[in-house]
Amino acid sequence: MSDSTDMNRSARTNPWRRLFPTDNNRFVIVAACIITVVCILVGGHLYGRYLSARDLGGRDNAIAQLRAENQKLKRQLDEKSAQVTELHAKLDKVQASLNTIMPSPNTFNIEPNQSLIVGDGRVTVGLVGSPSNESVTLDINGKQQSVSAGQIVNVAPDPSTNCQVQVQSFDMFKAVLVASCTGAKPQ
Repeated sequence: MSDSTDMNRSARTNPWRRLFPTDNNRFVIVAACIITVVCILVGGHLYGRYLSARDLGGRDNAIAQLRAENQKLKRQLDEKSAQVTELHAKLDKVQASLNTIMPSPNTFNIEPNQSLIVGDGRVTVGLVGSPSNESVTLDINGKQQSVSAGQIVNVAPDPSTNCQVQVQSFDMFKAVLVASCTGAKPQ
């Protein structure tokens, strides 16, 4: 019994001896450290996979949501494009109607045996009879002239002005004239 009491006494007298492993408990401490490191590594790996799966799930949801928004915006763009095309066609029709009602400045439609005052009131133009196949007969300020399409007639009602009358086109029922004057305006 003296051996065990000596051992207990020496353990009581030296508290540092408990902290350092002896041959008996050294294997247990090393095994516990290895198991702890392996558990930390496996736990860290599983937690990392969990975080990456959670991030990927959020990313996939965001991609699906963006694709749905993209398709919605493409449909809206197609609808707007169709509306723009439809409005453009309507505008062209309205513009054509407006041009027939109000032709461009200095452009006049004249019918057979009709006369118009053109060129800011300086020139009187009349269409004598129906147009023929190649020309029309115009009475410009009392002077009859045979004019073909595209031909320009220069008129000088007074020395300070110069007027031009051009036949743009004609058919059996009307002639389209362009008349313009340059110079001082009459008072």
